[in-house]
Amino acid sequence: MSKDNGFLEYERVPNGDIPPLERIKDFKEFHVYLDGEGRIRQAARCMDCGVPFCQSAMKLSGMVTGCPLHNLIPEWNKQVYEEHYELAYGRLSKTSNFPEFTGRVCPALCEKACINGEHSEPTTVHDNELFIIETAFEKGYIKPSPPKVRSTKKVAVVGSGPSGLAAADTLNKRGHFVDVYERDDRIGGLLMYGIPNQKLDKSVIERRQRLMEEEGVNFLTNKNIESSADAKDLLARYDAVVLCCGAKKPRGLDAADPSKDKGVYFAVDFLKSTTQNLMDCGIMDRSVKELKEKGKFISAENKHVVVVGGGDTGNDCIGTSIRHGAKSVTAIEMMPKPPEERLSSNPWPEWPKTLKTDYGHQEAIALYGKDPRVYETTVKEIKKDKKGQIKKVVTSKVSFKDGKLSLVEGTQKEIPCDLLLIAAGFLGGEDYVYDAFGVKKTPRGTAQTEEGKYKTSAQKVFAAGDFHRGQSLVVWGIREGRECAREVDEFLMGYTN
Repeated sequence: MSKDNGFLEYERVPNGDIPPLERIKDFKEFHVYLDGEGRIRQAARCMDCGVPFCQSAMKLSGMVTGCPLHNLIPEWNKQVYEEHYELAYGRLSKTSNFPEFTGRVCPALCEKACINGEHSEPTTVHDNELFIIETAFEKGYIKPSPPKVRSTKKVAVVGSGPSGLAAADTLNKRGHFVDVYERDDRIGGLLMYGIPNQKLDKSVIERRQRLMEEEGVNFLTNKNIESSADAKDLLARYDAVVLCCGAKKPRGLDAADPSKDKGVYFAVDFLKSTTQNLMDCGIMDRSVKELKEKGKFISAENKHVVVVGGGDTGNDCIGTSIRHGAKSVTAIEMMPKPPEERLSSNPWPEWPKTLKTDYGHQEAIALYGKDPRVYETTVKEIKKDKKGQIKKVVTSKVSFKDGKLSLVEGTQKEIPCDLLLIAAGFLGGEDYVYDAFGVKKTPRGTAQTEEGKYKTSAQKVFAAGDFHRGQSLVVWGIREGRECAREVDEFLMGYTN
């Protein structure tokens, strides 16, 4: 146990945030971190309980609670409490390749399973994790550590998102030669271009890239493996190929088509354009005004923005639109509004199906005076001007009966809309990847493998991450990359350590 009765002596104090109206002036990360003494007290709240649900990912009522990476949470909380920060990092790094990513963007499945949460407030596991990894970088505990012995095996990893990076890092540490192919101009996948800078500063990704390169991983950007000839070339030059290409095929909207309708975009394209221009212009730590002066991006400035989709991506669109200077933002969600407190049918340690007001929602409430979310609603049609530019959307209430969606008559409304962003999720990997490698796919558009395995139907080809499991969290991508690397290692060597 970190401290006898620490969970009784100290209240939960999470990291703070810069006030909404202040933080929307730039694209910097907006969290305010506790000092060392504050973090020690938070680590002291860990009970080191007999059955640590926090580190045991379990599916309960169809949803997972607890850490998919099986992080040794009670162990490193104890080390933080005792100020043994290097030991804390040693325990954390045994199970997690990139705590600096999950410590920023993970929804903390671990905390939802913390037994403290049954009667009071859970331990700040998420914030403690970030403290450990950032302290390790600051104090120099993390140094390049290339493998002392190399095998003769070469592996190509296609895609550099969370799963691709985890697979590459793990296989490289094992001693294999690893080349990572990325179709964008920078590595990171959704970490780079799917998650805004205010939530995950891109210098954090670049720091990890430099470390991995010094340890021997080779990154090749602007390399799209898009044809059977490309795939054949990789298979001829490498002993194994790992596909970590993401689930990048966006789910569309019947009422609007980004390829035809002006002012209609998929959320990922909108978010990418902002981050890419921030980095291209070299103004990551400066004001919104400078981006407008120097950048060329999909702008929400002075526009009525409508976001379709209620997940993390939709929230990121809200926060980014506000930073651009949007005139208004409306977020449309098909599902009913969740309850603010757990229902009796949703007990601990199940994932809490409760209302989450994220940073973008908080900023909209502060700026516009109301929650931007409209529930049980969809876009029925769009209205355009003579130039084909969207000007309004017609919304309708929806109902679900026998699993089927239907529009509710007499509930149609018109709202102004100059920019429509579709954040309705994804439909799996892109077809050209399956075609190029001859990989079979499931009806969900994911790579087909045996249950719990990563070997695909194609010889020497493995798959991991969203490309394998469908749209998911960063922490699941890292877990899949690690597990896939183990299977690849066994395939290459006949055994694995």
